[in-house]
Amino acid sequence: MDKEPLFGKTLEELKAVTLEAGLPAYSGQQISSWLYSKNVTTTDQMTNLSKKARELLKKSYRTGVADYIKVMESADGTKKYLFPVSGDKYVEAAYIPERNRHTLCLSTQVGCKRACLFCMTGKQGFQGNLTAGEILNQLRMIPEREKITNIVYMGMGEPFDNLQEVMKSLDILTSGYGFNMSPRRITVSTIGIIPAMREFLDRSSCHLAVSLNSPFRHERSHLMPAENVYPLTRVIEELKSRDIGRQRRISFEYILFKNMNDTSRHVRELSRLLGGLRCRVNLIRYHAVPGLSLESPDNATAEQFKEALEKKGILTTIRQSRGEDIYAACGMLSTKALVKKA
Repeated sequence: MDKEPLFGKTLEELKAVTLEAGLPAYSGQQISSWLYSKNVTTTDQMTNLSKKARELLKKSYRTGVADYIKVMESADGTKKYLFPVSGDKYVEAAYIPERNRHTLCLSTQVGCKRACLFCMTGKQGFQGNLTAGEILNQLRMIPEREKITNIVYMGMGEPFDNLQEVMKSLDILTSGYGFNMSPRRITVSTIGIIPAMREFLDRSSCHLAVSLNSPFRHERSHLMPAENVYPLTRVIEELKSRDIGRQRRISFEYILFKNMNDTSRHVRELSRLLGGLRCRVNLIRYHAVPGLSLESPDNATAEQFKEALEKKGILTTIRQSRGEDIYAACGMLSTKALVKKA
């Protein structure tokens, strides 16, 4: 029988484990400290538990952390880590160092069912949800974990298609018993799954990023089929209907595609849609995916698009392109690993 992992359990779940094993409830707090603060890899290292308690735990449980199997480093310092997950599959985490911040991009699913045209992860199809432990393992096992200042849920998968495990991982990340990280340092990205987005906004204080990519329905549905189920207009209406505090950031991710969504017409429609909503737009350079004819516009076009949005009163940034020499686009490294294995 495969032993159940302890890593990825909330404090309440760990207390339930200890009570079931006949241990005092406070043992759950001790175990959480070992797992999330002291970074143990075996129950034998939990030395403030009695030897009998450790033996009882070992009968049914394992710590549940797993090392990465490959790392690729870019000339710009970006690193891409490849992790094995249950079912002989792979997911990726990207470490992005900058002068004053060190960001980790986490995956939440193996593959994705949303089939966005520009995304390599979508080419894999949906293969499974990650558990909270598998999501957090990407942080726990990288050498740079103590340097991380910011976390973004923008790797493989649609986080809101795996809402409960994502919410559980956020609880562990932001709680005192867990990693004790400020929710102001965490951003969760979505294509706009409205029911799950509502629950996230109600239950969490983390930032929200919505993948936008075109303000026009016919273009967005071509790029992102989810537009046919959750139209951008309804997503924005939902956000405008909420009293979102100034401590919480709402952003829109906008991948620029040459001669497709980088015109003055797009600027005007973005301004109309986003008017009255306190937000920012992050412009992203497209990372080429093999087999697709999509291209990124030149730097001058991107700058002109940014300036035009800012003239409309929309706070806009251009995200620096990172790691193109190491399969930086989501899903490329894991796809290569799956193909090689096959």
